[in-house]
Amino acid sequence: MSHTDDRLAAIRARIDEIDDQLLELFSERARCAEEIARIKRAQEGDPVFYRPEREAQILRRIRERNPGPLSDAEVTRLIREVMSACLAHEQPLTVAYLGPEGTFTEAAAYKHFGHSIRTRKLDAIDEVFREVEAGSAHYGVVPVENSTEGVVNHTLDMFMRSPLKICGEVELRIALHLLGRVGSLQEVRRVYAHAQALAQSREWLDANLPHAERVPVSSNGEAARRAAEEAGTAAIASETAAEHYGLARIARDIEDEPGNTTRFLVIGNQEAGPSGVDKTSLLVSVRNRPGALYGLLSPFARHGISMTRIESRPSRRGVWDYVFFIDIEGHVSEAPVAAALAELDEQASLLRVLGSYPRCSGAS
Repeated sequence: MSHTDDRLAAIRARIDEIDDQLLELFSERARCAEEIARIKRAQEGDPVFYRPEREAQILRRIRERNPGPLSDAEVTRLIREVMSACLAHEQPLTVAYLGPEGTFTEAAAYKHFGHSIRTRKLDAIDEVFREVEAGSAHYGVVPVENSTEGVVNHTLDMFMRSPLKICGEVELRIALHLLGRVGSLQEVRRVYAHAQALAQSREWLDANLPHAERVPVSSNGEAARRAAEEAGTAAIASETAAEHYGLARIARDIEDEPGNTTRFLVIGNQEAGPSGVDKTSLLVSVRNRPGALYGLLSPFARHGISMTRIESRPSRRGVWDYVFFIDIEGHVSEAPVAAALAELDEQASLLRVLGSYPRCSGAS
């Protein structure tokens, strides 16, 4: 045996030792999770096991201490899956999402909760809300905005009539691929995709498939399902959809903006505690009078609170009557945020805190 072979054998032996240590540590962590479950069940009538603020703190600490060579994103994914498996020993979570299988919303659910969850795919955003409201799912994941195409109005509208809280957010880098069972672009006569995916790849489609019919469907997963069943068709969807429906990748990364990112919200019945790096979402309505919008925003400036987003939507209570969806930095339990909201409540005709939750660390 050569010196190189000896060296490789020694390294592989060391890897085996490390794997044994990891296995023991994983088992010890799971035993700790089981003990936490026993304590909570003894102390609380209806215990809550998933704590988004606690998980955010753990992942933030791991990223800060990461010595490499694994990237922060890789380390985060590994620890997320360990937490997911351990949480399943305390309470298996059911998470509803906008289906079918192979959608980016499904990918967002797994990114946030890990793969040790039970998923429930639904056909529409309002069904996800109803499933969580009814208690048939612990949490739901719904898209809320895209970096190039703007907000998902249906999601915002649901918050006007749902009691659910936002308890987390996920950002997902959107890589769009043209999928199908055709041999070449020339064979594609029809392209299925969600309306936003069609818009996000408009320039590529104009240049490469100018004569193909573009058909919007309820989701990119549904587009992939149709492309798998219909001759001469293709779908714009994800790698996951390609694998699930057995489709070939005719063209990769066809999105017009390389930084294309979608933000998803995690909805549930619980309120998240402060994690230290948080965001608060608000639903606000003001009476239609001069300076109303200025009055709406001024409490945030006075208390040094950064506003990261504002969107208006028809209130459905009257013609030209609007509500505002506002995201601010900070948690509702923090003194500056609480003071600003108290001032805002005095002049708003409607103020609802949709949720304070850990701020997403970024897309991947």
